[in-house]
Amino acid sequence: MAFRRPILLNAFDMNTVGHISHGLWRHPRDRSTEYKRLPYWLDLARTLERGLFDGLFLADVTGVYDVWGGNADAALRDAIQLPINDPAVLVGAMASVTRHLGFGITATISAEQPHAFARRMSTLDHLSEGRVGWNIVTGFLDSSARAGGDTATAGHDQRYDRADEFMQLVYQLWESSWDDDAVIADRARGIYTDPAKVRPIRHEGTYYRLDAVHPCEPSPQRTPLLFQAGASARGTAFAARHAEVVFVPNQGLQASAAVVRKLKAAMADAGRDPSSARFVTTLQVVAGSTESEARGRYDDYRRHARPEAGLVQFSSAIGADLSRHGLDDPVTGGSADAIQSAVASLRRQGAAPTVRQLLAQMPLGGRHTPVVGTPAQIADEIEAWVDEAGVDGFNLVRTVSPEGLEHFVDLVVPELQRRGLHKRAYAEGSWREKIFGRASVRPPAVQSARQFTNRP
Repeated sequence: MAFRRPILLNAFDMNTVGHISHGLWRHPRDRSTEYKRLPYWLDLARTLERGLFDGLFLADVTGVYDVWGGNADAALRDAIQLPINDPAVLVGAMASVTRHLGFGITATISAEQPHAFARRMSTLDHLSEGRVGWNIVTGFLDSSARAGGDTATAGHDQRYDRADEFMQLVYQLWESSWDDDAVIADRARGIYTDPAKVRPIRHEGTYYRLDAVHPCEPSPQRTPLLFQAGASARGTAFAARHAEVVFVPNQGLQASAAVVRKLKAAMADAGRDPSSARFVTTLQVVAGSTESEARGRYDDYRRHARPEAGLVQFSSAIGADLSRHGLDDPVTGGSADAIQSAVASLRRQGAAPTVRQLLAQMPLGGRHTPVVGTPAQIADEIEAWVDEAGVDGFNLVRTVSPEGLEHFVDLVVPELQRRGLHKRAYAEGSWREKIFGRASVRPPAVQSARQFTNRP
């Protein structure tokens, strides 16, 4: 058998009741209504580390889904990512009960200021001993913009212009403000930091002004592991420069394979080695010891799912109020500033799908086709994605929490290990080092921009 690099495995979750599989919070064994309590998250972190997962990837949104019907009523009724708590505050607690598990935090650039954000991430990188990542998103919800004092979100490409400037600033804060040896902690002389080895970052740009020292001493990674999921032309260019782990929409094997090829080509065009990135897609799994058990579980879950709630979220994703559509009306998408991959998914279906057809695509409340089966059948599907689509790993979408992930850890992980698709032990080091090796300790954009680093 040819050598296989172990896949990356992340749990895909959110600090909320309903993430993507809408309605499953109603299942009698689901514990997601405990999202406000630390024991829920600590148990999850321990389960993931037991299964040798690479990370817990925490999505986030700073607005509400209010395109459907022109208000947030449906989002509130169905717990469609509302209420929602800050994902970052979970990391310190979960890091304290794990040694290796990484924590990917979604943070929206339009809702952040570079200096405060850089401080928060450095703090978490310290507390986790180098196990923090950042999923870079630009934001697309007008409700989020209004929460920040604007009337509407900026245009699609303008959001990426702002993101590029934001990245230049946080790179400088993380990489350039402090020398590696600035902290001397000399008790005898009473000197903690050598002032000559710390410098302010000064910037006057289109979107930001800054004149400040980074308040944190260098953390284990300095810059957190960088995730991104841009699918548009502008998003692809951004990923080619910055992303270390790229989220590829699950559009089927062939379509997703084309996206991976496009991203690798964009990286090469930008002067970057495509091997400096990993590509992951989403996967939803319902596992059982037998086909009958798996199918029974799936049917049970499906009885509690709310595909109608999935339509509410999808309305915001494509910028079109689907509450105004009849069941047999075609759906073509709305705003050019919506999520481009969501709009593009409609075009790939040939004729525009109807609302009824979209509902049929949401058996567990979100637009994912679950893989239902035995460990061997699920491993076959994972193998196909690796071999045919060229992905390096998966974000596992929550079903009934936590049992869905427990079934995966107990049933599927041993089969993946038997096939050489999943690690049998964690590597040492930071999250970046675990994924890329100890030789790759700087993000590609930092490696190619000497002004961002004080290292050789």
